[in-house]
Amino acid sequence: QVQLQESGGGLVQAGGSLRLACAASGRTFYSYAMTWFRQAPGKEREFVATATWSGGDTYSTLVADSVKGRFTISGDNARNTVYLQMNSLKPDDTAVYYCAFKASLGRSTDLTTYAYWGQGTQVTVSS
Repeated sequence: QVQLQESGGGLVQAGGSLRLACAASGRTFYSYAMTWFRQAPGKEREFVATATWSGGDTYSTLVADSVKGRFTISGDNARNTVYLQMNSLKPDDTAVYYCAFKASLGRSTDLTTYAYWGQGTQVTVSS
């Protein structure tokens, strides 16, 4: 079992920045992915960014085209934590941001492949 705790959401003006964090606790895995999704009101949950570990401290990342150049994902394997640095925020970025955990090898942007989810953290960007 894996528990995820998100933090760092809030209200920010357009053009501002926020940093989200997601800490995982519970079992230890050799290969895993920690991924951010978001869901705006009335819309489906969508992929934002993922970090994938396949043993050790190195990891690979992928960021959705919609946020590329503005959002950066990074991770700390020792702390089982992943961060999402969000810069140049736009009102369209307003959503609940969810952290998800996949306990298997390989990258995935498909939310159905993630068994563990955090409660979500609200990000609101005012114009």
